Amino acid sequence: MWTVIYIAPNKLIAEKYKAFLTNEGMLVQLRPIGSAHLGDHASVEILVPESEAEEAHEIITGAIGS
Repeated sequence: MWTVIYIAPNKLIAEKYKAFLTNEGMLVQLRPIGSAHLGDHASVEILVPESEAEEAHEIITGAIGS
């Protein structure tokens, strides 16, 4: 089961956080929210397997703080 751990404000930030998580060996999916016409400016959900959600959230929180 995939779990949303963060909602990024746009695709660029979502890709940045996905890279942090992937470098830690986690599986990551990105899912755009809202209208397709917003393109790269739409908010994006960052999802990981439920078993990795807590650790992934900590990694994202650390990345935001740095």
